[in-house]
Amino acid sequence: MKPTNLRLCRSILFLPASNPRAIEKARGLPADMIILDCEDAVKPEDKAVARAAAVDAVADGFGDRPSVIRMNGHGTQHYEEDILAFRHSEAAFVIVPKAEDHHQVEDAAGLLGKPVLAMIETAPGVLNAPAIAPRTAGLIAGTNDLSADLGIALGAGRAGLVHSLQMVVLAARAAGVAAFDGVYNKLEDEEGLARQCEEGKGFGFDGKSLIHPAQIDIANRIFGPGPEEVDAAERLIAAATGGAERYEGRMIEAMHVEQARAVLAKARR
Repeated sequence: MKPTNLRLCRSILFLPASNPRAIEKARGLPADMIILDCEDAVKPEDKAVARAAAVDAVADGFGDRPSVIRMNGHGTQHYEEDILAFRHSEAAFVIVPKAEDHHQVEDAAGLLGKPVLAMIETAPGVLNAPAIAPRTAGLIAGTNDLSADLGIALGAGRAGLVHSLQMVVLAARAAGVAAFDGVYNKLEDEEGLARQCEEGKGFGFDGKSLIHPAQIDIANRIFGPGPEEVDAAERLIAAATGGAERYEGRMIEAMHVEQARAVLAKARR
């Protein structure tokens, strides 16, 4: 997979850059993107260690998967040091957390000299997502922080987030970039994770943010097309002759053919 084709990523795994065992283990995991987190997952006293470890980790790479670092946010005491370190790193992308306007994203991308992804984690970020998305390679819904910012009670579910999540997808699609759903916090609830993945796929997200290796297989299975979906895509492509036409009891056109080709591209991944 080319590192710029982020829409093929079904699973994006966050892990603390300060944890060398987790980094080494990640090299053998089937996540489509590995994210070395230097922000929320790292204690303040460990920031320098995490920063250096992230640079070393992306230098070694993760095979054909994009290596990504989540930096500390604009306005924090660690921002400038992160910029200096990650600018010259081998990271394919850098994640800008808590993006609230396009100036923050443009500033980081310009200083880093790298493409960035933006995390939408606050109400201003959601409202400004249409202006933020075109400056990025993708948007990531930061559902934990967003829930807190919106005043949604802990454990209340995602009903209050639906509008915001769809805003993130709409902004990403309008800009032609990737969109990733937020994390699922209950590590031992496989059924709950599967339901949330199905929901996120239904919203139009390309893949799922993950916080534990045990979540990877479920996200890959649900966000990756299954045998029936692949078979349907192949049949549609084979049957299409151009223009609007009747196919298996419904009308199809060029748009549906492109959707089918996207399904096959993700299946090959």
